[in-house]
Amino acid sequence: MHTVAILALDGVVAFDLSTPIEVFGRTSLPDGQAAYRVRICAPANEIDAGTFTLRAPWGLERLTEADTIILPGLADMTTPIPNEVLVALRNAAARGIRIASICSGAFILAATGLLDGLRATTHWIAASELARRYPKVEVDANVLFVDNGQFLTSAGAAAGLDLCLHMIRRDYGSAVAADAARVSVMPLERDGGQAQFIVHEPPPPDGATLEPVLRWMEEHAHQELKLEDIAAQAMISTRTLSRRFREQTGTTPLQWLNRARLRKAQCLLETTGHSVEWIASHVGFGSSTTFRDQFKHLVGISPQAYRRAFRGTAPIL
Repeated sequence: MHTVAILALDGVVAFDLSTPIEVFGRTSLPDGQAAYRVRICAPANEIDAGTFTLRAPWGLERLTEADTIILPGLADMTTPIPNEVLVALRNAAARGIRIASICSGAFILAATGLLDGLRATTHWIAASELARRYPKVEVDANVLFVDNGQFLTSAGAAAGLDLCLHMIRRDYGSAVAADAARVSVMPLERDGGQAQFIVHEPPPPDGATLEPVLRWMEEHAHQELKLEDIAAQAMISTRTLSRRFREQTGTTPLQWLNRARLRKAQCLLETTGHSVEWIASHVGFGSSTTFRDQFKHLVGISPQAYRRAFRGTAPIL
């Protein structure tokens, strides 16, 4: 039987912890036998989960006996990870054990160095911080999950369900995964390449190097801005601008600008009945075709489908 070890640390997010417990724990094979053995492992007997205290039956030594290790997110993603945890995870990886993170659990996995040089994701609100803390990790905030083979990462909340179902499909095939999806009342067809529904990403705190220019870009996103225009506003060279953007946001200035425009478009699609063409022009895209292409590339669905999902059947002006 496939053993799934779920690592519980102080500050663990209860939702992230319970997701793999329920999904793997309730998955059955065609003959009715349990598909997985689920264990909660922790560095101490009791774990502070915020609203409750968790007693973990197994210690870190059991991680190397697992087939899969799940790393739930922490409420405070800046919490230092105990060295004994990092060592245990590296040892497990050296034995070929599959390790997957849910939401901000990517920070735990990144702290081990196992994600260096690999593509990874996390909740969109934490993506910039993950990229800043671990520059060797290629952070992609636009997907539900990333499967690198041995190491997997997922975005927040429901994306953890998607990742669990994906691993079940890898382990036992589509039929077993489909049954698990029905038990979880989840669609099986959402794949890792589908984008997260990203809403307004807050600018960095006041005092950050790029904070003034980011606010200026937000305010002027409807205009045709070139890299040279942004650099002139920041009073630095285009090369320095690009470097600072990569360090502080994990992306390029023009990619950040496009995302700022799309965030405004998302808000307009949710709160107004303006046509897609009007919104495309209003937020700064040269054509509605370009807007539709960019929106679908980032969000994963068309502007009209997004409006239906988040606004219902409002009349189109």
